[in-house]
Amino acid sequence: MTPDEIERSATPVERRLAGLALNPAAPEDILLRLLTGESAAVRMALCRDRALPEAVVDAVVAHPDPYTRSFLARSRHAEPEQRARLVDDPDWFVRAHLADGPLPDEDGCPVRPLPDRTVTRILETYEDDLIGIGLVRQMSLEFRQGTATHPLAKVRQRVAGLHWHVLAPWARAALLADPDPGVREVSARIQRWWERRRDPDEVREDLPDHPCHARSDLLMHGALAPDVVAAALDTDGTWAVAGNTSTPAETVALLARHADPKVRIRVAERPDLAPALRGALAVDPDPGVRLALSVHPALTEAERAAIDYVVPGDEEYGHCRFRYADPAQLRHDALSGHPCLRRQAARDPGLPADLVAELADDPDLGVRVLLCQNHPDAPAALLLRSFLEYTGRHRWHLTRRSAFPRKGLARFADDEDPALRRLALLDPRLGPETTDRLTRDRDPLVRADAARHPRLPPARVTELLDDAELAPRAAANPALPPATMDALVV
Repeated sequence: MTPDEIERSATPVERRLAGLALNPAAPEDILLRLLTGESAAVRMALCRDRALPEAVVDAVVAHPDPYTRSFLARSRHAEPEQRARLVDDPDWFVRAHLADGPLPDEDGCPVRPLPDRTVTRILETYEDDLIGIGLVRQMSLEFRQGTATHPLAKVRQRVAGLHWHVLAPWARAALLADPDPGVREVSARIQRWWERRRDPDEVREDLPDHPCHARSDLLMHGALAPDVVAAALDTDGTWAVAGNTSTPAETVALLARHADPKVRIRVAERPDLAPALRGALAVDPDPGVRLALSVHPALTEAERAAIDYVVPGDEEYGHCRFRYADPAQLRHDALSGHPCLRRQAARDPGLPADLVAELADDPDLGVRVLLCQNHPDAPAALLLRSFLEYTGRHRWHLTRRSAFPRKGLARFADDEDPALRRLALLDPRLGPETTDRLTRDRDPLVRADAARHPRLPPARVTELLDDAELAPRAAANPALPPATMDALVV
């Protein structure tokens, strides 16, 4: 069964016990008893969705059920060292989940890397079909930077296959001249594959004749002969070739007048766009085209300001870190008069302190929210202000930032906005009577958070254990009496 199927098939009793498994006040003996139970839903919540004490991790690693061990292998909450204990698990299913890593969370927060020795062990011993991009996400920066000179040939060979396209030129050269023939063979094969994409005749030979990902990829990034471009324009490839750097200049000029604004946007995004075409697209009748052109790197600030663009206000300002390679470019964008360039700069978690202060008072909501979502030093007052002003899908992620202020949030308990009533439940000093009242709120998320609030009166917590909707949250409440926890685990 998949995790979703396990959750859907859980009985009310199992859902209540799964809530208990997430209770931060549950003692080790309760957690161990839950681990030995028959319910996969309970074991999944316990092993995947919370941090565990070492004694419980010991029991999970030794558990006879591979599904249970695999839940720990993919846990975002487990310490990397704890997950690493499963590296030599006897079951391929567990090893596959460890190599693939934790599932991305809804905010896109990066996965904590596995220990370097564990990544080495995986690369050295795992089957080829268990190793993919999930393992690359779990590599530390130091490991990635040193893979081309790693002492183990098997590691060098497999890393060449995993992320050749992001290796520095010196690293590629080292692998192509590697003393191990297996490493040289794999590196040469991959290099040859990339070289074929730069040869128009070989791209023509490799280009599938039916719509597919491989065809789109080659039309966007491969070196295209004029006849291939012409044929693509007559079929399904107009948008793709509009951004391809090998597309002839005369064709680009034609596409800049294409009837579809999506094609003209693609042209406007070309870094090699000629000045005459930049001028024409700057006054394009479509606002999306003008906006795309307005952030072109070749424009001056005066030229940007002269374009009649409109910055969208309904974007998803989520967790989307973007690291600049050039500090000067980062400063340029952060100080630009264009909100979209400042938004891009706000995504960089390495933004210098003076620019953090500058963007914290930016007139654009997107800049302020993106700064809060991505920078570790976003001010507490700005975090709260951004939450109050931003109502998009990633709004709640702001409350997970370590500097988000919690004291004083109780003042929102009677707000008309359910998100603000829910915000009040983050206040550690929220009164018990208010918490009790919010368990009866008309909004289900408010009710759920109130049922788990540690200041909810114990009598109400116990009462909610019989509530079909809120029992799992009540069972996860740290105010649940120990005797009641014990009685729930039969």
